[in-house]
Amino acid sequence: MSSRIEEIIDEMEEYIASCKYQPLSNTKIIVNREEIEDMVRELRVKTPEEVKRYQKIIANRDAILSDAEQKAEAMVQEAQETSEKLTNEHEITKNAAAMAEEIVNTAKKQGEEILARATAQANTIRTGAIDYTDDLLATLQGIIGDTIDSAGAKYGNLLKSLQDCYDVVNSNRAELHPQQDPSQGSESED
Repeated sequence: MSSRIEEIIDEMEEYIASCKYQPLSNTKIIVNREEIEDMVRELRVKTPEEVKRYQKIIANRDAILSDAEQKAEAMVQEAQETSEKLTNEHEITKNAAAMAEEIVNTAKKQGEEILARATAQANTIRTGAIDYTDDLLATLQGIIGDTIDSAGAKYGNLLKSLQDCYDVVNSNRAELHPQQDPSQGSESED
């Protein structure tokens, strides 16, 4: 199941693929600014939601770790209580001490194993969430960069074309009135 961010990125890619090429170009396209801005705006709105979702996953990791620590502490406490009860009994003091130590060691070992598994699982979830978010942001960064490059090139070409037209008109006017500066307009002499 894909996230809304992935769907928006897919929509942006489909939109870009459906855009017409700029005249005399096989790489530059013409985009509807409002449509692409709407997509980027929605992407900005959805990204924090995705990040919050991954923060909840990380918070769950902390809850798992806390639960594992509590279970380990409870097991150690229970082992210590059992140890104290056994040592209080007169006839089996030596056996009780050994048994209690074994229980404490077993409890500690089990607690450490639970904690290690919970930590490894939480770190895996955290790393996955960070990688996923970074991949989404990298894709978005690429799309925005391509859009900026395309728009910059489009407007640069437009300005160059307008300057070329201006130069031709200026040159033609200069040919019509060679003694007059064409940029001053047509002023009649008194």
